[in-house]
Amino acid sequence: MAGLGVAAQYGKISVVYDKLPELYPSAGANLSFSVSLVGAVGIALGLVAGIFVASLGYRRTIVACLWLGALLSGLQALHLPYVWFLGTRLVEGISHLGVVVAAPTLIAGLSAPRHQGIAMSLWSTFFGVAFALLAWFGLPLVQTWGVLALFWAHALIMAGLALFLGYALRDMKVPDRKPLPPLRSLPALHWPIYRSPWKAAPAAGWLFYTCCFVAVLTVIPPYIEPELRAFVLGAMPLASILSSMTLGVFLMRFQTAIRVVELGFLLCALAVIWLWYTPGDPLGCIALAAAMGLVQGGSFAAVPQLNAIDAARAQASGVMAQAGNLGNTIGTPMMVLMLSFSGYSGLMALLIALFLAGFLSHLLLGWLRARPA
Repeated sequence: MAGLGVAAQYGKISVVYDKLPELYPSAGANLSFSVSLVGAVGIALGLVAGIFVASLGYRRTIVACLWLGALLSGLQALHLPYVWFLGTRLVEGISHLGVVVAAPTLIAGLSAPRHQGIAMSLWSTFFGVAFALLAWFGLPLVQTWGVLALFWAHALIMAGLALFLGYALRDMKVPDRKPLPPLRSLPALHWPIYRSPWKAAPAAGWLFYTCCFVAVLTVIPPYIEPELRAFVLGAMPLASILSSMTLGVFLMRFQTAIRVVELGFLLCALAVIWLWYTPGDPLGCIALAAAMGLVQGGSFAAVPQLNAIDAARAQASGVMAQAGNLGNTIGTPMMVLMLSFSGYSGLMALLIALFLAGFLSHLLLGWLRARPA
């Protein structure tokens, strides 16, 4: 539930992006910053967030970040001047980052080992589910009451989640807090974590996945038949969620999460070849989304499988958040640039290269983990 709340920090702007000029008519092209500023915090502070969360406490971090998100949405609903609105979006990145680092670590720690695969696969769906809920319920609210009403609704939901989780988690056993390292030592702490084939592995594949997911939903639609486009775009995230929660969970009963991710990357590459020969084919698009669902669920499930200690899981989640925000930021511009220079074939070739790079990165890191210490 907390994941849905912070995913809506992206979604509440994305689903009403075409209506933002009504609020800020003088912003022009700078409106794009209203989306990207949330991710900027994750790129800069993703790994550090894992260290801070382990020190501040997972329960305390989730509740505090939800309250912060509620406050910022409430301020945005007051129709602030655009510069101040951007400032709230930047600070909102802290709220978002704290939850996406603390929540999966807490979920993995509270789950029995045999349930971690399905628990983390369920967590991995929070973006897709949040965007679907915003489309089903948020857009009708905006059409009736305006964009500011969506911000008010989000503020109330975040406050409700903060109250609920503050109560529900109060007696649960949570990981012990770790001492905060000296601030001057934080830059030096990055490299050992990046070098760890256990902590960095989920993030390595996640970078290539996030480069592709939002970009695919952005650049593929023009090639789909107009009368089928809305159906396919609605079915793709659902296919991703469904495959993650069914086939992905089933496979993880017999294989490690990393193996499921590797299979997902290979199936993604095959689906892109399908779309290369039949551009915009609806079944090909849905098959690609379903294959990406295996990468999605397996990547989150790999964090607790590869890292037994809660602090290590928080660091792995922090690197994953950093990689995900970087991939989301560079993916779409990279795809659009390739499309403009090399056309559809160049776009398909880039997608195949990225998916195979994700597969090979896991093979390499698996080889490093298997080496004698």
